[in-house]
Amino acid sequence: MRSFIAIELPEAVRTALSEFQRELQECRADVRWVRIEGIHLTLKFLGEISDKDAQKITEAIGGTGKKYSSFNLQIRGAGVFPNRKSPRVLWTGVEESVILQGLQREIEDALSSLGFEREDRAFSPHLTLGRFRSSFGKGPLLEQLELNKDREFGHINVEAVSFMKSELGPSGAKYTKMAEIFLEGKRQRDEG
Repeated sequence: MRSFIAIELPEAVRTALSEFQRELQECRADVRWVRIEGIHLTLKFLGEISDKDAQKITEAIGGTGKKYSSFNLQIRGAGVFPNRKSPRVLWTGVEESVILQGLQREIEDALSSLGFEREDRAFSPHLTLGRFRSSFGKGPLLEQLELNKDREFGHINVEAVSFMKSELGPSGAKYTKMAEIFLEGKRQRDEG
C-alpha cells in the first residue's frame, strides 16, 4: 500500500483554500485541481509499504510524537514550483516554523532507521492546490497568484500527525487515516 505521513487541515483552512481554488479556476488554466479533502501538509512520502511495516512506522512516529507538543502554523501566500516560466505545481505556503522543521527532521530520522530512504530535497512545507497539465492559460493564473502572494488562509493548530494510506483510482487518490499520533511533549516556543 502507498502511504505517507502528514498534518491534516482544519475545516476553516479547507474552506478558505476551496474558495481560492474557485477563484483561480476562473482563469481557465489547464490545471488538474487537487480535491479539497485531499489537501494536506506532507511530512514524509513513504511509497509502497507492507502491512508488517505499518506497525513499525506507527511505533517510530509515536516516539517522535512524545517529544513535541501542539503548535500553530500559519497558512499564507501562493506560488508555483519550480518557477514561473515552467510551472508544474501550484501551492499555498506554510509560514516558516522551527518546530515544524524539527518535527519533520525527526520523522525523517526515525523512518530512516527503519530503512526508508531520506528525501534528497530540503523540506519545503506547502499545500498543493493543483498541477499544471500544460501552459494553456498560465498567464492569467500567474497574475492571480501574484495578486494573492501574501493572502492568508488561516492557521493549523497542530496536535497530531497522521499516518495515511493512499489508494489511486479513476477519480484521483483516496486517503485513509491508518493511525493518528498525538503530540504529547512539553509546550514549545517557535523561534521561526
